[in-house]
Amino acid sequence: MSRNLVRSAAAAGAATLLLLSTAGPAFAHEQRKVGPYQFTVGWQHEPTYTGVENAVQLILKDAKGNAIDDLGSPPTLKVEVLSGTQKSDPLDLKASFDADTGLGTHGEFDAAIIPTAPGDYTFHLSGTIGSDKIDERFTSSDKTFDTVRDPTPVEFPAKDPSPSQLATNLDRLNPRVESAISLAQSTSRAAKKARDKASTAQTLGIVALVVGAVVGGAGLVAGMTARRS
Repeated sequence: MSRNLVRSAAAAGAATLLLLSTAGPAFAHEQRKVGPYQFTVGWQHEPTYTGVENAVQLILKDAKGNAIDDLGSPPTLKVEVLSGTQKSDPLDLKASFDADTGLGTHGEFDAAIIPTAPGDYTFHLSGTIGSDKIDERFTSSDKTFDTVRDPTPVEFPAKDPSPSQLATNLDRLNPRVESAISLAQSTSRAAKKARDKASTAQTLGIVALVVGAVVGGAGLVAGMTARRS
């Protein structure tokens, strides 16, 4: 009986290994049949955090499950990333597999991006593969791929402010900075006016001294002339 138990355990272990080896990249990704293709879409790195370099990842296979490494020449399939009401420019999907070196993963295409706000994202893939038109949207959720989250809970040793927190702080600081600049400009203008007034008064004082000296000199000359006469 113990032998049967060992055999059963071994069979279960082998089945588990087989399942893991064939599972591929479906974990935390959304799989969908798109025409004659199998799309598997999600984030390249998960868990997905704001401010951390990542990429939209597409695993592309044909109907039989064979990896597709060529999107066409030139490739037209692009991906737009949507967050709330904002939308990125169309991003190129770069092939992971390099035929020259044999490195990379067959059928994998990535579009680099750094998510900067937490929440759910939508990947809009559009263009063509061969003669087949593609127009599909994939949205993150607890049933598809990872929702972007704030990295603060896992930061160590220092917990840095997130990009959204920095933006909020800057928004609060901007009015104060603008007020300080306005005050500095007003003070500068007032100082310039004061300098101009002081300069004018100084000039008038010098002119008065010169005029006084000239008048005094003329009076002295006139007095000396009168005495000689």
